[in-house]
Amino acid sequence: MKFSLLLGFSLIFQQLSLSNNETDISKSHAHININQKDLFLYSPNIPIIASKELNHLMDEINKQVKKEPKNAFIDSNGNIQPEKTGFQLDRQKFIENVYWSYFENKPLSSEITLEPIYPKVDSELLDVIRTKKIGRYVTQFNQNKVERSNNILLAAEAINNTVIFPNETFSFNKVVGRRTLEKGYLTAPVIIDGEYSKDIGGGICQVSSTLFNAVDNAGLEIVERYSHSREINYVPPKRDATVSWNGPDFVFQNNYNQPILIQAKKRYSHLIIEIYSSDSISNIPRKVPYLP
Repeated sequence: MKFSLLLGFSLIFQQLSLSNNETDISKSHAHININQKDLFLYSPNIPIIASKELNHLMDEINKQVKKEPKNAFIDSNGNIQPEKTGFQLDRQKFIENVYWSYFENKPLSSEITLEPIYPKVDSELLDVIRTKKIGRYVTQFNQNKVERSNNILLAAEAINNTVIFPNETFSFNKVVGRRTLEKGYLTAPVIIDGEYSKDIGGGICQVSSTLFNAVDNAGLEIVERYSHSREINYVPPKRDATVSWNGPDFVFQNNYNQPILIQAKKRYSHLIIEIYSSDSISNIPRKVPYLP
């Protein structure tokens, strides 16, 4: 693959040579051919590296070689699927190589060293924090409303398996992201200024509202929450949490000394959200109401 940079030279990438074990990236490499003199400014005494050009070059290389890590997760059968380590350009090693090639007066054509990016959640942690259920809430919906059911499922999948560490905050909008047709969200009824309308992602407020009640049941700290402008039919009055992109958000903080895990699933006409942690957590649960 070839691509040109503003420096007037090109990088030539060969296929990454990876070891069989993805977590061992010590042998991972790509090859480049660069005129290293383009990375230095003229100086009569000592070479001065062109930091702007070098950083741009490393950014472009990293776009080609970077692989994001993947957290461990619990699948639909309750089994833990292991994490996967990612990798990225080792910038310090690359800079050292640039200087070495300059002083040795040799072309910068060698293996690129990659460094690991470790996932935040591994199998061992996940196994520990799924042991104690500290919060739960269930709401019901009409499965025959296909578009709305679809949106509820997508939003539930987006928050499922999220781990929040001590003192971290959870933002529903940040985790779920923008609700778009490209992501599979469909147009369904929403409440805007007290009136029913239709918009992409209609129905996901049932997910945020169910999550709010599960989080409140777990005794977690609510940071930001807004109610709809009119009553809804899946939680008691003022027990909802309306959300919209670039608008209201639902945010809570993990005020405990142990990580917590969100498990969200759709079972027929029910949305079930549960909050888990380790056996050693000392949580103070709250009683939350259901519809009569």
